[in-house]
Amino acid sequence: MPNMTLSIPVELKQKMDRFKEINWSEVARQAILEKTLIMGRMNQLMTSSRISEPEALYEGRKISRKVSKKHK
Repeated sequence: MPNMTLSIPVELKQKMDRFKEINWSEVARQAILEKTLIMGRMNQLMTSSRISEPEALYEGRKISRKVSKKHK
């Protein structure tokens, strides 16, 4: 299995150190896997979509603002 080096802020490392029982490599692997699956789905949607990429980005930003406003 290939290795990957990841740089993180000191403050985050200090927080992670509080949880020695957590396998942070596995957490990172799962997060990367999840993100690649999401991006793959997005690519599939974009290739079969009839709206342009700028239109999709505009609508995505609108949705993000509404969700952010709802959770504040």
